[in-house]
Amino acid sequence: MKNHDIVPTLVEQCMQEGEYIVSTTDPTGRITSANDVLLRFSGYSADELIGQQHNILRHPDMPRAVFALAWETIANGEGFLGYIKNLSKNGSFYWVFAHIFPLFDEEGGLIGYKSIRRKPRADALPGVAALYAAMCQTEAEAGPRDAIAAGRAVLARALAGKGQSYEAFVAAL
Repeated sequence: MKNHDIVPTLVEQCMQEGEYIVSTTDPTGRITSANDVLLRFSGYSADELIGQQHNILRHPDMPRAVFALAWETIANGEGFLGYIKNLSKNGSFYWVFAHIFPLFDEEGGLIGYKSIRRKPRADALPGVAALYAAMCQTEAEAGPRDAIAAGRAVLARALAGKGQSYEAFVAAL
């Protein structure tokens, strides 16, 4: 099943305090491991997820610019923190607060990425959802070629005057 074949619903699954979704990928973003919590929330079996691109979980309400920022951050060897709305196999969704970071071998070579997701702050989600909706709308209007730049411009305007990066912004929510 491909992500684009799934029809999103308005059914939300909510993580509980103390639950952690953990997965690893290879350097290209293909899933190499997934814990039971991810399997439960996503609705996929391990056999269905392992080997798939991690974007199989991407909800269409997520701006492309956020993922571009995440990839740039982790490609620079840094950790990324952010709110992510994921899509389950059955069309439901779940919000997470994600920490994504690179994994290196003993010689310092990149071997993949690890993502640890926890329950997001409920009071932060309305603001994040509104920002992401504005970013998605602008990305759609800009078209595929200019979508990421357009989404980043919306994000930059939202952060203007706050003197914050995206990571500082979401960490402060």
